[in-house]
Amino acid sequence: MSQDSAMQDDEGSVPPNLPSDPSRRFWIGATCAAGGVAGAGMAVPFVSTFQPSERARAAGAPVEVDISTLQPGEMRTVEWRGKPVWLIRRTKEQLDSLKVTNNEVADPASNRPGYTPKYAQNQWRSRKEELFVAVGICTHLGCSPSPYFKPGAQPSLPDNWEGGFLCPCHGSTFDLAGRVFKNKPAPDNLEVPPYQYLSDTKIIIGVDEDNKA
Repeated sequence: MSQDSAMQDDEGSVPPNLPSDPSRRFWIGATCAAGGVAGAGMAVPFVSTFQPSERARAAGAPVEVDISTLQPGEMRTVEWRGKPVWLIRRTKEQLDSLKVTNNEVADPASNRPGYTPKYAQNQWRSRKEELFVAVGICTHLGCSPSPYFKPGAQPSLPDNWEGGFLCPCHGSTFDLAGRVFKNKPAPDNLEVPPYQYLSDTKIIIGVDEDNKA
């Protein structure tokens, strides 16, 4: 048997009692170290994708709105959870129009579940008569209705129009309390989001008796 053969066992491996090649040990160590660094580099951005952005954290947060400058007959739109929320300070004439439309809408008292909190299950669909708060998204297929506050005959509207909203997608109409008229594609009234008064001049959207911040 040659000297080289004597240095190997039956499987051709180097016996454990012989010193390993220093250069081979160096490259194995370097390769492992490089792999560890690369793995760490990949792990950081991967884990960071699970961290919510500031915008994502704020998306579900309640929104405070100053209503002190909202004039009678004026409408303002704010964003809550990525949705447009309308705030309308209704005039006496606009509130009186709800008595006229009461018999023309599909759900006058907003008794259908899911879109109206208990404190808005009334003719004007609000905590206080003059201020109407609603999500500006049609309950049919998610289009945004357009405001038509001027009463009277207008294109795509009935001659006895009292003022309200018209969905441009499929023609659903809503009165100034967001109540859908009968025989329209929209199945429900416009959604009233949870909200509360913080003072006479400020409300908070996204918080009420059943929805805490």
